[in-house]
Amino acid sequence: MSDSRMFGWDLVKPATGQVVAPTERLPWAQTTAMGVQHVIAMFGATVLAPLLMGFDPNLAILMSGIGTLIFFVVTGGRVPSYLGSSFAFIGVVIAATGYAGKGPNANLGVALGGIIACGALYFIIGLIVSATNRQQHRISQPVKGMEVDEIEDGVATHWIERLMPPVVTGSVVAVIGLNLAQVPIKNMAPTGFDTWMQLVTFLSVGLVAVYTRGMVQRLLILVGLIVASLIYALLTNGMGLGKPIDVSGIVAAPWFGLPGFVAPVFKADAMLLIAPVAIILVAENLGHLKAVGAMTGTDMNPYIGRAFIGDGLATMVSGAAGGTGVTTYAENIGVMAATKIYSTAMFVVAALIAIVLGCSPKFGAVIQAIPLAVMGGVSIVVFGLIAMAGAKIWVDNRVDFTDNANLIVAAITLILGTGDFTLKFGGLALSGIGTATFGAILLYALLGRRS
Repeated sequence: MSDSRMFGWDLVKPATGQVVAPTERLPWAQTTAMGVQHVIAMFGATVLAPLLMGFDPNLAILMSGIGTLIFFVVTGGRVPSYLGSSFAFIGVVIAATGYAGKGPNANLGVALGGIIACGALYFIIGLIVSATNRQQHRISQPVKGMEVDEIEDGVATHWIERLMPPVVTGSVVAVIGLNLAQVPIKNMAPTGFDTWMQLVTFLSVGLVAVYTRGMVQRLLILVGLIVASLIYALLTNGMGLGKPIDVSGIVAAPWFGLPGFVAPVFKADAMLLIAPVAIILVAENLGHLKAVGAMTGTDMNPYIGRAFIGDGLATMVSGAAGGTGVTTYAENIGVMAATKIYSTAMFVVAALIAIVLGCSPKFGAVIQAIPLAVMGGVSIVVFGLIAMAGAKIWVDNRVDFTDNANLIVAAITLILGTGDFTLKFGGLALSGIGTATFGAILLYALLGRRS
């Protein structure tokens, strides 16, 4: 299938467990059902991330659908991925805007300018990688002991891996979670009852994570949030403990209507703080592409640059409208791994469903009715999982901490970010996650390049 026929999937009716390739599709009824499943898989995280940053969840869902369609077109319909709200932005957005954890973010425009800057940097990285790939396609003879596609992949991504090896990416990802720890603890439990409800919430998520299976387990955050909200409603609306849930907004909200768009504001310090998130997005996307390539037996190397370009462009479009930065979703890759269906057609369906949901104010009112304490408990879990994702990068890549260079890079990065270390440059201020990110890269360049 050529790129000009990106919507021309080959219809297949495979036996159970047989792989469906990105360029193939099931009958439309089954494709639609799979699209719904992918909406469910991305839903919890795509809605939770904007809530934690004070963004409109309706707009975030809408822009995730639009972003997924942009990614589909840029990659020629060859890379099966859903683009949802990225958690990598949470720490830097909160730091740049001073968001306290509940309701609309009063400084949202400042965050949007930084998100657009991040998307632009990501887009430029994609152009460089894509140009490198095109140059390598001109190689007619493989190097001894190395196939041509291996050369392409190595040259196209080697500079990225040298700039941010696992010790750097793991440290930066861990810092994002650790830097956020004070938000739910200090700002999202104003009463003793709320503190106990945070405990009930993270216990609910933990029980779902450990004692359930299948799709329920995949949706552990969403299911745990629903369980905790029901317990909260029983204790407050039913028994008079704490602040009751107000459903009047849900009743009054119309079923259909456009979300509120927000214009970006470009401030240099916020842009400098948020733009480096592109480093994390590159690492995420590269890992997802390699995972999909391994699962499908398809060479995804030629699409690395285009995937970066698509993700960067989708992030810029989302930020320009008032939405969150986006990234390819591991949740949806997990669904593909379980079903062995990698058709990009189901992601077009999922994107269209998300666009419809994003245009429902009633859906947004339901999300906004979630109690602050419950959101705080979920935040504790999510921020902790982000920190542990950084540690997992170290473990998966067998980072050697007996090497003093690795040890010093990780140690300093963690404390800079967690302690909110701030550097000022005239009217600009670089703090916390920003200093940790740049610090990790520069420290590794200084200490880790020994011959």
